[in-house]
Amino acid sequence: MKKLMGLGIGLLAVTALAGCGSSEAKTSANKELNVTMVGNPATANPAISGDSNSSSLISQTEEGLYTLNENGKVIAGVAEKVVKPTKNGTVYTFKIKKNAKWANGDAVTAQDFVTSFDWQVNPKSKSQVANKLKYLKNYAAIQASKKDASALGVKALNKSTLQLTLSKPQPWLPDILATAAYPVKTSLFNKVGGSQYGTSAAKTMSEGPYKLTGWSGAADSWSYVKNTNYWNAKNVKISKVNVQVVKDPGTSASLFKSGKVQETTLSGQYIKQNANNPELKTTLNSSMRFLEFNDKKTVTHNTKVRQAFSYVVNRTALTKSVLQDGSSAAKSLIPYGDGNDPTTGKDFSQDVGNLLSYNPKKATQLWNQAKKELGIKKASLELLTADTDEQKHVAQYLQQQAQKYMPGLSITIKSMPLAQQIAKGAAGNFDIDLDGWTTDWRDPADFLQMADGTSSVNFTKWNNAHFTKLMTQVDNTAKYTTQQRWNLLKQADTYVTKQAGLVPLYQQAKAHLVSKSVGGLKYSMMSDAQYKYAYWK
Repeated sequence: MKKLMGLGIGLLAVTALAGCGSSEAKTSANKELNVTMVGNPATANPAISGDSNSSSLISQTEEGLYTLNENGKVIAGVAEKVVKPTKNGTVYTFKIKKNAKWANGDAVTAQDFVTSFDWQVNPKSKSQVANKLKYLKNYAAIQASKKDASALGVKALNKSTLQLTLSKPQPWLPDILATAAYPVKTSLFNKVGGSQYGTSAAKTMSEGPYKLTGWSGAADSWSYVKNTNYWNAKNVKISKVNVQVVKDPGTSASLFKSGKVQETTLSGQYIKQNANNPELKTTLNSSMRFLEFNDKKTVTHNTKVRQAFSYVVNRTALTKSVLQDGSSAAKSLIPYGDGNDPTTGKDFSQDVGNLLSYNPKKATQLWNQAKKELGIKKASLELLTADTDEQKHVAQYLQQQAQKYMPGLSITIKSMPLAQQIAKGAAGNFDIDLDGWTTDWRDPADFLQMADGTSSVNFTKWNNAHFTKLMTQVDNTAKYTTQQRWNLLKQADTYVTKQAGLVPLYQQAKAHLVSKSVGGLKYSMMSDAQYKYAYWK
């Protein structure tokens, strides 16, 4: 999930410990960890969180029915166990652990999940991640305001028993329950209201390994303090994590070099500079960067305009020369590692093949044809980006390429904090948006929905009947076999990429400098490090 990816979280350092006696061990246990985040979270409310910074904050302070172990595998969280669905894969019944507690000591209840899920799907919440729950019964009717949110297929059978009823099977549901579906404290939610819950530390409550403190909603620093009421608190080794927003990778690199940073996120030239550093950890992320074109505006509605933009991008040069961070050139809208053919086991992106190419001559031809169709000789477009080092460099490259090979076109770059970029994108207040998506589960449909005219996360408002039909078929897991669905996914990916409904750029890599004095921090394609597993060596 995570809409409009930031680069993740980084840990900030401390000097290596000396000695191993009891006094040193006590000091280690109380030692605070300082961490960085590359941008400001928009919310601490898990029901509406749509950006990666918010998701990072929430994942450290909340826990779902399931969670991820140290190696990124799904295990039981506040649920007693990972359960098997009944009624042809459509009904899941969970028992919540008796010792699952909120930070104030209250028991985590089934109703806390009901409150969260109902608000996530309620149109009044304007949640950007409502569709994560679209397989729950009555989702579509609720989103269309034809039924009340209380009709959603989530029910508290009693205080500790939660039942989810799906409209059709959803094999990847466990991934969502582990990474993107959390409870909210019902009594606090009712007290402050849905629109206010999660706007500050005082208006949210944690039931995960850490509780959130000192976050005002716009603060550049805050803390995660160990939740002593967390059911597995005895295995949380670090008692306090201090977070500071550091947007500049140069600053992060300097903090690490000076011994003040223990683990931090790098990008661009700083990754190249640390190529031989044994403390550098680089992993391809489950995220894709792409360009969104506002389909409600005359120029960007034109298919040839969008296709021309795709052809001016030399994706190999972009990743190798501009980014230099381990990112991989996109071959379609789907990143490598996001799914495997159920029969052959072949990776989805390899199965589809490379649908993208660099052809500036073709770009110029398409652009000139588009100008004739539109009756214009020149155009001025604004490119919206987040104010990160990565996005600024990519935007400058795109600006240069487009203006060079699309004569008469002027591109203005507008950079802003990620939360503001998301708000403008959701409101349709842009020409072109340098956007991205990070998935919480391995299934290509999560990326393809970004161009589906019926999807709440389709900021482009591109509404193509053929593509929507394909996505409707993809969603019909009751009718189509796993292999048939796979083939439909390939058709959808091929179609949207060739039509430039979205213009894929690159699969993002995440690179961290990890000090040898901290253990327990592991990264996978689907997950960043979880502080609850961190420890001082």
